[in-house]
Amino acid sequence: MGSEATPLREKLIQAAIAVFAEHGYNGTTVDDIVQAAGSSKGAFYFYFPNKEGLFLALVEDFATGLVRAIADAVEKSTGALAKVEAALAAGVRAFGRDRALSKIMLVEAVGLNPAFEGKRREIYARFAALIQSYLDKAVADGDIPPMNTEMMAYAWLGAITEVVVHWLETGRPENLEAVVPDLARFTIKGLRG
Repeated sequence: MGSEATPLREKLIQAAIAVFAEHGYNGTTVDDIVQAAGSSKGAFYFYFPNKEGLFLALVEDFATGLVRAIADAVEKSTGALAKVEAALAAGVRAFGRDRALSKIMLVEAVGLNPAFEGKRREIYARFAALIQSYLDKAVADGDIPPMNTEMMAYAWLGAITEVVVHWLETGRPENLEAVVPDLARFTIKGLRG
């Protein structure tokens, strides 16, 4: 199986994103993806073992890009709370930038099957650990009172997830990034007690 980035592999991935977002995981077949990509089954199976393998690759690629975007935004910020706010803004921005991938990650992958749920929980744990590290620094710097930073990281992620899922389902607000200031105030105020 090939895993290197090639134009054909990228074309298959982009087709899969569109088809999964429109028809859901269970409503999508390999034939649908191949047809949308204007490719062949042979090409599909060269890059992916099956539909599940492609779906897991999409989720992993999205998560990797999200972690990278958050880390880049945080690196440019100074002060522990500014880093937490930068992480929040970068996360919301990443979800808002690609509605189809956000739907796949936050709606389609939830509870789909044990393999997907395990991958989703693993990715969620990576995000939580990243946020927890910034919260630990904020506690150490005295910016926020001592707290269970692991649980607060999950609460923080839960708030973001619910806002993004609401946006995916209703289209409100039209611009997802518009919620960042209110969400930042909400999460930071909660952290400060």
